[in-house]
Amino acid sequence: MKEVTSAQDLVDSLLNAGDQLVIVDFFSPGCGGCKALHPKICQLAEMNPHVQFLQVNYEEHKSMCYNLNVHVLTFFRFYRGAQGRLCSFSCTNATIKKFKDALAKHKPDRCSLAPTKGLDEKELLSLAANKDLFFNYTPNPVQPTPLPAAEEIPTSFELKESEEKTLVGAGR
Repeated sequence: MKEVTSAQDLVDSLLNAGDQLVIVDFFSPGCGGCKALHPKICQLAEMNPHVQFLQVNYEEHKSMCYNLNVHVLTFFRFYRGAQGRLCSFSCTNATIKKFKDALAKHKPDRCSLAPTKGLDEKELLSLAANKDLFFNYTPNPVQPTPLPAAEEIPTSFELKESEEKTLVGAGR
């Protein structure tokens, strides 16, 4: 498992993962549930070498976790390629089946065949707005959709000759 060291590290890890399934484990070293669950998550990581496991220490990165709306531990997020976030949930040692089911559902052998998405735009903007994180993000400019030329736009008063005859015939 790779420990995330900053918001930039998290963003880069997700973008560089391509179509690989990435599981982000938000934990706290002082959390009893996190400590109990950790060996099982490590075992699942070893059994799934084609899945990238990332860890975010809540105590060291509270501000980042807050901006990502992580408020309960242990918390997991699954990401893949252009799809971005696949699912998010909290789980404990007693509910590890939830984690295993999500892992089975989002098997590593799928691919999305598009540029990697990573975090949602809203999450990136939230991280960038937090001055404690030293994370810079410039949103991609939205390209305006070109409007059709004026001669291509039909107007309601332009009727074809056949439509005019139909209207005249109906008004007898």
